Amino acid sequence: MTYSSTETPAPVFQETPRMSGGDEEFRRFNWTLIILQLVLFGVGIWNLASATAVEDKSQGLFRTQLIWFSIGLIPSFILYFLHYSFLNRSAYLIYFANIMLLVLTLVVGRSSLGAKRWISLGGFGIQPSEFMKLSMVICLAKYFELERSSGGLRFKDLALPTLLVLVPAGLIMLQPDLGTAMILMVTFASLLFMIRIHTRTLLIIFTCLMIAAPLVYRFGLKPYQRLRIVSFLDPMNDPKGAGYNSLQSMIAVGSGRIAGKGYKKGTQSQLNFLPEHHTDFIFSVFSEEHGFVGSIVLLVLYIAFMLNGISAAYQSNDKFAMLLALGICTLFFWQVFINIGMVAGILPIVGVPLPYMSYGGSSLITSMMATSILINISNRKQMF
Repeated sequence: MTYSSTETPAPVFQETPRMSGGDEEFRRFNWTLIILQLVLFGVGIWNLASATAVEDKSQGLFRTQLIWFSIGLIPSFILYFLHYSFLNRSAYLIYFANIMLLVLTLVVGRSSLGAKRWISLGGFGIQPSEFMKLSMVICLAKYFELERSSGGLRFKDLALPTLLVLVPAGLIMLQPDLGTAMILMVTFASLLFMIRIHTRTLLIIFTCLMIAAPLVYRFGLKPYQRLRIVSFLDPMNDPKGAGYNSLQSMIAVGSGRIAGKGYKKGTQSQLNFLPEHHTDFIFSVFSEEHGFVGSIVLLVLYIAFMLNGISAAYQSNDKFAMLLALGICTLFFWQVFINIGMVAGILPIVGVPLPYMSYGGSSLITSMMATSILINISNRKQMF
């Protein structure tokens, strides 16, 4: 068949195969965060089994941690698929609900080791202060999303968000729990650097902090908390008392050397020299058994996790989502930084868990929920 000069063959259109909604959702799903979460939790369970291998009162804690993980899957799956805009609409309700839980803890909470931090629920103990960390970040993201001050936020603009942080921090200090209260404060301070603040306001805040620091040390801290700071500056001043925990932790970290002593071969933890080695000092156990190399690998996993979350924040066109993701990443950063700095002897000892590594159901579930929110934000970054 031939065509004249004015005729052209009809174009042949091939139908482009379309990806179904489920396939598209699968393709966009942030599998990197899921994998990093599972790897960190797996390493944590593996390490926890070693840390509690020879301590009778802690036998089976890694199994209990697995139960907490199973429980945490329920809110995690809800937050995977429920659009994060629900958190925007419910931010203040979530915040005030957690405030009520903190008040309830002080009234009917269960005491342990001189602290009242837990509420008994169905045979388990939940720690509302852990959930308050995430609730505060959600609340602050909501507040700063709506703030539209020209020229940067001034001191009067920060009065309400500061109060929103000081109220739970004060309630947590009454438990007492210096570590969690500190996490709330430094997370809030970090978020302030991510938004536009007037220079004069920054100078006022810095001046207030300089004035408040000695007052908080003198009147806001209990004697044992002040003693921790003194022992941090000079652990050998009281090596069998206030400096004992710090010294034993530094011995454990240092004795791991390059490659570590091997799994379940760490003398500081297996012989019970290291206190609270399944919670606050869990990194000491890991470092002693796996050395500098293992510690670096663990830190790389945490860094990859946080960088992935920051990437999700900056790819989102939603201000609330961006602030929420950055707040969650900041929360993870300070917990990792303070916990590892504490056990390595470069920071005072405070009760801050290491995410996915330290034993504790409330801390684990909070970390899982926070990760689910990051994945939620990452999956929907293309919807705006």
